[in-house]
Amino acid sequence: MIVEWRVRASEDRNNIFDYIAEDNPAAALELDDEIEKKTDALPDHPELYRIGRVRGTREIVLAPNYVLEYRILKRKAVIEIVRIVGARQNYGRRVEA
Repeated sequence: MIVEWRVRASEDRNNIFDYIAEDNPAAALELDDEIEKKTDALPDHPELYRIGRVRGTREIVLAPNYVLEYRILKRKAVIEIVRIVGARQNYGRRVEA
């Protein structure tokens, strides 16, 4: 399986990095490294993380405030990174088809 990032998920990652880096560049780098480490490991263990709140997704808790949503598209042999969201955001409206 390969990991593919949706455009919106990449934008989320960049926006979160920029936001955190304003106050704490080291923390921004740590979170970005954590994202990289966990998404790089997904092809070996795609179902390791919890079932998502949005149907058809799974979730990685990156930090107390951030959750990464992904989908396993077995037919395409792809793990699709859908979004990275603040833990308090409304889950019902985020995942597009």
